[in-house]
Amino acid sequence: MGGAAGFSAFSLLASSRVGQAAGLHRQGRANPAGQVKPVNSTVDSAVGDAITPMGPMPTSARWAYILDSTTGTALLSRNAEERMPPSSLTKMMTAYVVFAFLASGRIRLEQEFPVSSKAWKMEGSRMFVPLGSSVSVENLIRGMLIQSGNDACVVLAEGIAGSEERFVALMNEAAHRIGLHNSHFMNVTGLPAEGHYMCALDVAMLAQHIIRDFPHYYGFFGEKEFTFNHIRQGNRNVLVDKGLADGLKTGHTDAGGFGLCASSERNGNRIIVVINGTASTNERAHEGERLMSWAFSSFETVQLLHKGQVVEPNAAVWNGEHRSVGLAVADDVSLTIPIGWSSKVQISVDYPSPIPAPVVAGQKSGHVSVGLPGQPRVYASLYTVSPVAELGFVGRLMARFGHAPQ
Repeated sequence: MGGAAGFSAFSLLASSRVGQAAGLHRQGRANPAGQVKPVNSTVDSAVGDAITPMGPMPTSARWAYILDSTTGTALLSRNAEERMPPSSLTKMMTAYVVFAFLASGRIRLEQEFPVSSKAWKMEGSRMFVPLGSSVSVENLIRGMLIQSGNDACVVLAEGIAGSEERFVALMNEAAHRIGLHNSHFMNVTGLPAEGHYMCALDVAMLAQHIIRDFPHYYGFFGEKEFTFNHIRQGNRNVLVDKGLADGLKTGHTDAGGFGLCASSERNGNRIIVVINGTASTNERAHEGERLMSWAFSSFETVQLLHKGQVVEPNAAVWNGEHRSVGLAVADDVSLTIPIGWSSKVQISVDYPSPIPAPVVAGQKSGHVSVGLPGQPRVYASLYTVSPVAELGFVGRLMARFGHAPQ
């Protein structure tokens, strides 16, 4: 079977909002817009320390990353781009491909797939599918995400792609398409295998893609229990069970330790927490809950600029009937910052100066960038708010001798 249909990539570019208490700096030429990068990781190698905008913070997780999904802001990072064994966090990627097939109409939730001997014999966590039976895609998804069933993963892979190997090729293709540049998969379950890895940053990006690309299917991650074949199993994500998160997944292997990816939305802000390499299920649950609480209580999203807001009223115009033109922001600009840090935000307006006439209203002319000192910046385009006609021959001649129109 060919590549999965329905993949849609999105950028982790932060959208933004910001308002009053920020210093405005006007510079020469705009920097190109870029993706929000992880927070500076210069102390990631310090044992027990993660880096945050406020400075080092201890964590018991060997790998950790916290993302404000609303603005694309990295709040915490520890070894976030280091390859790690993802264990059952792999099943998030398996689910992404399954959801893509569902969204494209190539499979249906009520469709049934047969259980092969390979699937029935799978080791580790299982949903206990009977050999020779057929199970609906809907139940297999629940078995994969709630019960972390390795057998469910294989049934889905074989039903969609004909074999686990061909399905894994779809996983790697999808990972590449959505920008998971430090991930590679060898199986659909996360069982240990050479060449099978992810990084914490990629796990967070994958979670964001699942939530944004397939909102109709994201709810599977938040179900607290599932009964199949007369066996009831609870969701292994303690944060989901306690109502502190609405998804996603846990994982454990000897090589990877105990890991978790969890997401929660409060007051319009969504946080994604990824940890891996903790020592026990209790430590995983405690650290995940602690970091989720810390993220929501320590940061705020501040609207700094509004779409259409004029940030440069007098951008110089060359050879125009008017000497200047206003520049406005093309989008709302928001920034997630530590609570109480609004006065530290810097706003820079960068545009080519002077702007040559003729100028068309709505013409893109530079960028505005917003950020805290030493942290990645958020960019938004600027546009001209009014037209400026070019001077005629006489006008240009007068301008040369200092008699240009106002």
